Amino acid sequence: MDIRKSVITAAGQSQRTLPLQTLVDRDGAEKTALQIIIEESIMAGMEEIGIIIHPDDETAYRAAAGPHARRLQFIPQHTPLGYGHAVLCAKEFTAGEPFLLMVGDHLYVSRSTIRCARQLVDIASRESCAVSAVQETHESKLPHYGAVGGTRVQNRSGLYEIRRVLEKPTPTQAEQELDVPGLRLGHYLCFFGMHVLTPPVFEFLEAAVSAAAGQSPVSLTSSLSKLAQRGRYLAAGIDGRRYDMGVHYGLLTAQLALGLDGDQREEVLSLMVELLAARAR
Repeated sequence: MDIRKSVITAAGQSQRTLPLQTLVDRDGAEKTALQIIIEESIMAGMEEIGIIIHPDDETAYRAAAGPHARRLQFIPQHTPLGYGHAVLCAKEFTAGEPFLLMVGDHLYVSRSTIRCARQLVDIASRESCAVSAVQETHESKLPHYGAVGGTRVQNRSGLYEIRRVLEKPTPTQAEQELDVPGLRLGHYLCFFGMHVLTPPVFEFLEAAVSAAAGQSPVSLTSSLSKLAQRGRYLAAGIDGRRYDMGVHYGLLTAQLALGLDGDQREEVLSLMVELLAARAR
């Protein structure tokens, strides 16, 4: 399966400003979060990148993309009808091809030499089906993420056949419906903030948007659940960590993670020790 297009969603009201924030990347250079996300996509081999934005944000996003602006196609979400609707806005851009979907308020740090998005794209290409990246997550974090249940793929470490998808389940729901044999007690497979999706997802999204009739926001989760019913749909554990910039101290945590993974790690550690020492006095 050839995957050469990526879609980055950044139109949500609580999400719009986060990709515009400036951080210091692993190489010590100041970049916007948007640039870092775009580079994650480029290093996964993506040739075309579509950004779903609020109609008023193109100028700011074009500036924030810096040298990557020429690579981008900006796709406005004219009506705020939810995340699922935002993804549907990319239907024409994807033109019937599988695509990498990323969210504009997450940053990623790989534990290996292969970037997180590249890991996911390689798995989806090899398996020739839709694959969602997941991370084993404690039940206390369930209110922040969609989660999946299923079974391990035999003889394939970190790969799961998805049977059930729920949006921000309660711990009780997760215990009853999202069991995955072999996970630690109280832990579930939660979405990592990136997926490789196939064209049938748009069929389900169109039906969901039509049924909502503009009266309620449309999530992506219900369409992913239908995707699992339609055919083979996998979850892949990624060797890395996601950092949600939208939670409390999310930007700070993401910046620390980038710093500790980068060329100036010793300087970052020294600054942290100095800060802790000053607080202890």
